[in-house]
Amino acid sequence: MIADNIRQIQDNIAAACVRVGRSPSDVTLIAVSKTHPSEAVLEAVAAGLQHFGENRVEEGEAKVPAVKAQSPVPLTWHMIGQIQGRKAKEVLPLFDRVHSVDSLKLAGKLSGLALEAGKKLDVLLEVNVSGEESKYGLQASGWADNAALRAALWDEISQIVALPGITVRGLMTMAPIVADAEQVRPVFAGLAALRTALAEVFRIDLPDLSMGMTDDYPVAVEEGATLVRVGRAIFGEREMRI
Repeated sequence: MIADNIRQIQDNIAAACVRVGRSPSDVTLIAVSKTHPSEAVLEAVAAGLQHFGENRVEEGEAKVPAVKAQSPVPLTWHMIGQIQGRKAKEVLPLFDRVHSVDSLKLAGKLSGLALEAGKKLDVLLEVNVSGEESKYGLQASGWADNAALRAALWDEISQIVALPGITVRGLMTMAPIVADAEQVRPVFAGLAALRTALAEVFRIDLPDLSMGMTDDYPVAVEEGATLVRVGRAIFGEREMRI
């Protein structure tokens, strides 16, 4: 079933790319395996996936090493959930990329840990472009029209991109949960526009846009997503064991 689900999602991604003149090779499918066991991840590996995401460091501590020990191919692990300060030190041994850098404080902590470990950590900045109070991320709702907010955002990001030990590769957002995916198209378009603006202002390469989940990933792809984070459509409803 997992292999069939993956094929369907890849077909949907390809169709979305065709609609807007993109290459499917520009989009990476990240299988979000939170609450699902290692065996399910290995099924996805057997179906050809190599990118996996987790929301909680605690779950990754058990699952990532178990999967790595059994996988016949190298895998890339993405941390996509909020990182509590006390768990930041556990991130680097487990994850290759962090999508959820939502503050200068967290960026600084990861920078220091990367330097201590002699590593360079790829990160994405989590940005709240929807304005939803329940969403984490750097505040960017209305950034194009609000000069004060934009100045504050630019200042914080300028400090983050200057940190050693981390490489900012792009932006991530969590879209609101809606009945019709078309309702979140402006959120995805807004993140893409912000990425373009930041790349121009700071003269840096920001190749990645992490946006789109089970219910809205085709729309996200149409708006420029390079990384889509899909869990339920691959693995089914959440389980309660690792």
